[in-house]
Amino acid sequence: MIESDELLAVRAAELYYDETKTQDEIGALLGITRWKVGRLLAQARELGYIRIEIVHPRARRLPLERALRERFGLSDAVVVPSPSDSADLHERVARAAADYLGAMRPVPRTLGVSWGRTLRDIADHLSDGWATGLSVVQINGGVSLNQRVGTAAATAARIAEKGRGDVTLLPSPAIFERLETKLSIESDRTVAEVLRTAAAADTYLYGAGVAGPDSALVHSGYLTAADVDVLVARGAVGDVVGRYIDAEGMIVDPTLDERTVGLGLEALRRAARSIAVIAGAQKHAVARAVVSSGLCTVLVTDEATATALLADHEPSSAKQHTPEQELLGRNAP
Repeated sequence: MIESDELLAVRAAELYYDETKTQDEIGALLGITRWKVGRLLAQARELGYIRIEIVHPRARRLPLERALRERFGLSDAVVVPSPSDSADLHERVARAAADYLGAMRPVPRTLGVSWGRTLRDIADHLSDGWATGLSVVQINGGVSLNQRVGTAAATAARIAEKGRGDVTLLPSPAIFERLETKLSIESDRTVAEVLRTAAAADTYLYGAGVAGPDSALVHSGYLTAADVDVLVARGAVGDVVGRYIDAEGMIVDPTLDERTVGLGLEALRRAARSIAVIAGAQKHAVARAVVSSGLCTVLVTDEATATALLADHEPSSAKQHTPEQELLGRNAP
């Protein structure tokens, strides 16, 4: 675009967006045709002179979603704006996940769910009747070992209730102290049937835990903060369905994993539809491990996490554009 047209495009954009003039009015003011006004506005958008931002908290960042799908081979992604107040982050992402579930087609027949704060918040935001005849199954043990009120069973039951269906619970702790006890529990006919149902689910929904003292597994009494410190020293970046993984999405402690009850990671990797809901700066590392190792087909997250994931995986030979410039197709200054 020659300089005179560039300045004309900027003036047309100012009149259109700031002065709310119609294209006919702009053409009359600038002495050009309505057709040329439209062309100048389109060029201004392509060159990045115009930025349009939708600020509703339930809006989605479509360019970031597209970039995540392409970069990590996801079937879908949901990215919501990161709020200025971090206290609102989990609620915003949980609502987005609930919205996604409600609009999902085909509707799941059997939905395997994990537990924790993220799943509890999603259950709260689901609409009554978001599905009909849904079967919900708990995919990892969650019977609390301390005096805190357990949420695993309540979360699965609430998702099923709102989906006008039934729920199958896994009556087991997440982690046993002795492998023999865990194997004995899994051989019980009731528990074995639940695990078979979980393995056959057509859709999975789960969050991811941090590798630190704020882990749900620590709060529930399964592990101590010192236990998690040891796992971190071995490379743990977080847990998925109660199983601690490293940056490559691999189990960091096979012995601990053997004592963990529930769906294995390979089942998530084989699933036709597995939805991971992960947000917040503390979970960037585990989110990166999940998407890069094929543990989900759908990621629901916030804008800052999505941007971090894309920046971490930008080819070294790429031009030094900012993620926003790359996504919007603008030329770097």
